[in-house]
Amino acid sequence: MTTLMVSVLAFVSGIKDRLESEKGATAVEYGLLVALIAAVIIGTVVTLGGQINDAFVKITTELGGAVTP
Repeated sequence: MTTLMVSVLAFVSGIKDRLESEKGATAVEYGLLVALIAAVIIGTVVTLGGQINDAFVKITTELGGAVTP
């Protein structure tokens, strides 16, 4: 075997061991999870925020209260 072939096999073996490792989640993985959850919450608020505000304004108006947006 050539030196290059041995190096490639060692590299592939190291990557394989790393991918098969079942250690706990790292801080990076937790950070990605938090970022994903935050993005979903922000997207939901942006999408539904106006509709919820309109519903509250309508309810307040029908109850006879003053509306100050």
